[in-house]
Amino acid sequence: MIKRTRTEINKCIIHKVANKYNSGQNAFSESLVRFDEESYELLLPFLLKPFGSVTQSYRFSHHADVRLNEINKYTSDIFEDDSNEVFIQHSKNIVNHLYEQSNSANIKTGDVIVAYFEGIEYKDVLTEAVGIFKIESKVDFFQTYLDDDSFDVVVQKGISTKRLDKGCLILNSSDTEGTVVLSVDNNNYDAQYWIKNFLSVKYADDRNLHTQNYLEMCKEFSEEVIKPEFGKQEQSNFLANTVDYFKEHENVDYHNFKDEIFEEDKHKNLFEDYKQHFEKLNDVLIRNNFEVSDVVLKKEKSKFKTEIKLDTNIQIKIDVDAPDASSEYLEQGYDEEKKMKFYKVFYNTEK
Repeated sequence: MIKRTRTEINKCIIHKVANKYNSGQNAFSESLVRFDEESYELLLPFLLKPFGSVTQSYRFSHHADVRLNEINKYTSDIFEDDSNEVFIQHSKNIVNHLYEQSNSANIKTGDVIVAYFEGIEYKDVLTEAVGIFKIESKVDFFQTYLDDDSFDVVVQKGISTKRLDKGCLILNSSDTEGTVVLSVDNNNYDAQYWIKNFLSVKYADDRNLHTQNYLEMCKEFSEEVIKPEFGKQEQSNFLANTVDYFKEHENVDYHNFKDEIFEEDKHKNLFEDYKQHFEKLNDVLIRNNFEVSDVVLKKEKSKFKTEIKLDTNIQIKIDVDAPDASSEYLEQGYDEEKKMKFYKVFYNTEK
């Protein structure tokens, strides 16, 4: 979603956040990080690389006035006055706000990196961003050292550059819905903690959200209705046909989707009833017409389960991108002699 080829870290500071539930205390830095070339070249991609592949963005929310959203207020002030004094003070405010969200023993302590970036490319425009990153996990590594006339080894803990635990980018860019916020959370032990309580953001109301909601509804419909009622093969057929429809249409029309996917009215009625159930259960609105997001389609279809697992320790995996494969080359039957069900698979050559 962003490009970082021309991005630079303008300023950066590191604090430590404690857990209020365990009566911990935050620890603050009073000055900015002074990078050497090696640490700078390692830290920049570590912080920003995860945001290149995110598919959806968020917008700040607040029950009364979005301008009262804490992170929105602090980052807006930084964009308006990028002095070191303002940046350092609001970085502390951000950590204190994060600390206030630690309302259970599950919330992990860690290092908090707050950085001000310049030259981030978002939708072909260069802009600034404030990044907030929480490092919760540290790994063991060996450090060798010279002791008198021999080398020895000691185990130390440090930050792994392979994965960022939690992070967000607040861009100095907005649209009709508000300021653009990107987020990643690879330690999602509490779904409310980072997105809802700390950032207080919601998904942007765009084609990415509409595509995700619709595909999520189809996935749940296949699990809760098609699979128990019609079997795993029909579930796989439905999922493959759904993916094919989204690939073949730039825009989804709900009524056209039902007509193309389902042949019988009773199946259309089941889908209609489930749509209402899904909307109510998840407090979402499934749009009847929307533009397809290809990046979300690619991500969400990987979650579709099309394996047929049998009690004889055999699995049949159906390609979700081949909607006709199951109906044309897979047959189900019953063997009277063995008193067992069977699948017959047709093929020309093994791959």
